[in-house]
Amino acid sequence: MVSEFPPDVAVVGAGPIGLAIAWRCAVRGLRVVVHDPDPGSGAVYAAAGMLAPVAEAYFGEHELTGLLTESAARWPAFAAELAAASGTDLGYRSEGTLMVGLTTDDLAVARRLWAYQQGLGLPVTPLRPSELRDREPALSPRTRGGAYAGTDHQVDPRRLVSALRTATERAGGVLVPTPVQRLTEVTAGTTVVAAGCGTAALTGLPVRPVKGQVLRLRAPDGPGFQHVIRGFADGEQVYLVPRQDGEVVVGATSEERTDTMVTSGAVLRLLRAATDLVPEVAEYELIEALAGLRPGSPDNAPILGPLPGRPGVLAATGHHRHGIVLTPVTADLIADLIATGTPDPLLAPFTPQRLGRVASRPPDTAAPARGSAAAALTPQEESWN
Repeated sequence: MVSEFPPDVAVVGAGPIGLAIAWRCAVRGLRVVVHDPDPGSGAVYAAAGMLAPVAEAYFGEHELTGLLTESAARWPAFAAELAAASGTDLGYRSEGTLMVGLTTDDLAVARRLWAYQQGLGLPVTPLRPSELRDREPALSPRTRGGAYAGTDHQVDPRRLVSALRTATERAGGVLVPTPVQRLTEVTAGTTVVAAGCGTAALTGLPVRPVKGQVLRLRAPDGPGFQHVIRGFADGEQVYLVPRQDGEVVVGATSEERTDTMVTSGAVLRLLRAATDLVPEVAEYELIEALAGLRPGSPDNAPILGPLPGRPGVLAATGHHRHGIVLTPVTADLIADLIATGTPDPLLAPFTPQRLGRVASRPPDTAAPARGSAAAALTPQEESWN
């Protein structure tokens, strides 16, 4: 039952980011309402759940890599706490990730990336072909070489959302199954917009959809490999994520498109690359092919913190391909900001201010309740520039 008093915090969006923020706030004793007509139906439904600060470290994303590393370090404790609070097995696995190159050209490309990652101090261990197959005999004998990222783990995103919803409700949070068309429909001390691609329409922030197509397979007797495998196969990038229940997730495309149509060409490319790296995949059952829309920002880094000129409204969006791994640190940083009014230094590179001029305050901006937690946030905006 929703209280007759305005909540301290209203979260718009019940994906992993929104639910984790709601949970962290509710545990702090804040009154929390989450608005979403279909929790967990967004980008998370197509996500693979890789917690990969090493393998996802790309050229020119130094600050983002730091945030990924920080969040991945929080994942073991976060997973244990959430599993205990919800009574749900999250499918958290820590075998690590094998990064491989099928051909000589693939290996050359991969080695340039690994050298960059090692230069950042990330734990990347090069492996010869024989060492790769000692770890994973299912790998193709054609594989020319690879590397091991032991700190890159995985979780099942669908289980994660279910666990977060349960934990949030057990902590006193309330889920309201109605869509939010305008922020004036939301009355709360602080409004957190974590609506993924829907954030643009609500806030004017430059969040764009980035289409990703993925496949789900099922191995008759369970996958013949344990590590997450990420590789280059004849120029095609692909990942294979084995689950304990016998499922294997294969992905993913990255397309600047807004539709969610699954195309035969994408299925063909993903399966060809996957079977080139792990031949036994050709014998797995294809159980699902789907497409989702990742929320991307102009620099593909998350947008976190107060919106300029919009008191009481925070953004937690734009996580692109990193939404699952960044869930713990995003939730902690936003919940701390709401509770204390003081931004953690980790937030500084990711505030909306970095994007330049954002949409001016529209007439549907939610006004914070007098004396609310949001009132402490507005003086901080100037120091974020």
